[in-house]
Amino acid sequence: MKILLTAINAKYIHSNLAVYSLWAFAAETRQGYRNSVEIAEYTINQRVDDILIDLYMRKPDIVCFSCYLWNIVYVEQLVKELRKVLPDLEIWLGGPEVSFHAAEFLKKMPQVRGIMCGEGEETFLDLLEYYHGTGLPLEEITGIVYTEDAKCQEEKRERKIVANPPRAALDLDRLPFVYEDLDVFQNKIIYYESSRGCPFSCSYCLSSIDKCLRFRNIETVKQELQFFIDQEVPQVKFVDRTFNCRHDHAFAIWSYLAEHDKGKTNFHFEVAADLLREEELRLITSMRPGLIQLEIGVQSTNERTIREIRRSMKFQQVKEAVRRIHAAANIHQHLDLIAGLPYEDYESFRKSFNEVYALHPEQLQFGFLKVLKGSYMEEQAKSYGLLYQDRPPFEVLSTRWLSYEELIRLKRIEEMVEVYYNSSQFLHTMEILEQVFPDAFSMYEELSHYYERHHLYGISHSRIERYEILSAFVEEYDRERKEEYREMLTYDLYLRENVKNRPAFSGISSVTKEEETAFYEQEAVSHQYLKGYEQYDKRQMRKMTHLERVKGSVLLFDYRNRDLLTNQASVCEVSVKT
Repeated sequence: MKILLTAINAKYIHSNLAVYSLWAFAAETRQGYRNSVEIAEYTINQRVDDILIDLYMRKPDIVCFSCYLWNIVYVEQLVKELRKVLPDLEIWLGGPEVSFHAAEFLKKMPQVRGIMCGEGEETFLDLLEYYHGTGLPLEEITGIVYTEDAKCQEEKRERKIVANPPRAALDLDRLPFVYEDLDVFQNKIIYYESSRGCPFSCSYCLSSIDKCLRFRNIETVKQELQFFIDQEVPQVKFVDRTFNCRHDHAFAIWSYLAEHDKGKTNFHFEVAADLLREEELRLITSMRPGLIQLEIGVQSTNERTIREIRRSMKFQQVKEAVRRIHAAANIHQHLDLIAGLPYEDYESFRKSFNEVYALHPEQLQFGFLKVLKGSYMEEQAKSYGLLYQDRPPFEVLSTRWLSYEELIRLKRIEEMVEVYYNSSQFLHTMEILEQVFPDAFSMYEELSHYYERHHLYGISHSRIERYEILSAFVEEYDRERKEEYREMLTYDLYLRENVKNRPAFSGISSVTKEEETAFYEQEAVSHQYLKGYEQYDKRQMRKMTHLERVKGSVLLFDYRNRDLLTNQASVCEVSVKT
């Protein structure tokens, strides 16, 4: 018998922790099942036909799909086609996108035999034993919703849908470590969980449904983190919903990482900034730059909105923590906002945006409400006048407070924020540009109007074209400071990349060929500024660095030594012979 655990990821660099956890739990509990279960991973960027062919060629007896917002459309297409070409195939689904309306989904998809609801490790093992003829009958397996077999459809009998009782939460210390063989995860992000559940009740989030908050044994966690450190894994993302909700757990992990860091691995955490204590702040702000990064969900600064979505967030404390971390300049901070929440109209969102933008996070995620099946937000949709897409990702279209036209405006502003802020390619230019607007939101709003007037949306612009567009925008909006913007745009450009073909907007280099030649000839002898370049000659050093005159000073851009948070070249002022 062959069983496939199938994941369709959003990107190639992603891996699916769920299917690996199911496989590892079954294989460790019942060694005899190790070879009967295989994992098949794909991405939504592959053609459905190509995935279908690969699944067919594997000749499975049972296929289990891991279902999420980003892949459910692909799963539905594959399920329909698979049963045509493999009529005896048993198909099971699991994951958040099918767990909360399981019976309804089975009515819509008669090709599916059943759904594993909630946590799947023990449920999947029970199903394996059922199909091997050694376990419980389906009616005694908790945590599933299932139908009678497919013959009902063939015989034109109505299928009976059975919802078994839910399964009790799993002790996380029973979970095996899934990453012993890292070859499978080459060039992919590693996902790791040290806890499950969430203590909060945010109305838009499915994690609020699971109130059974559990933690993995801290000594086990340390051993597993040491494995990542020793293997020099580039990045590990904790999937814990609110990592620092238990102080001793978070502090123990951060302390361990600080003490055992080897300078290679980055660890990503989703945290509540207002819960960070003084000793935690002291610890993380003393860490190596790039050791950890933080994702902080603010969502809104409108107090009525925060209360209505049943969220616990004290923005004043968030501000204090974020500013303190920012001042240490060692941690990448990613702050989130959600448009389309109750009691947040266009002007209220403007205020939320400006207050979060003023904290200068490395990234400001400007998202839109998704009305997830099973969430409290879905229950309240009618009272909020909440219209949303019928298709995944079930994104908001309008609310009592925000019209569809206003939402379109926010969508276009969001694109400007993504291009001109989150890319970190225009930071210094945007800082001076912001000074001529009432606030940051107005700047991106006006930039979006410029894109509309010049029909620039819907086009895949190159990076250099984005600089040229911004140059044209500032010339139209603030012509008197044209030279200052040109100089700052050029500075931003060379911070990111050593462009040898100088773009038109930057004009002629203000550092002469003679000055460049004299500098690199001197540097090849003295290495006054380029420490660590001793093995390179003047010609090689010239190719690997860049000289640019900014505000009267000659700056040296060193691309071998970059900022770990922004990836910008290191810069120092140098003297050149004139």
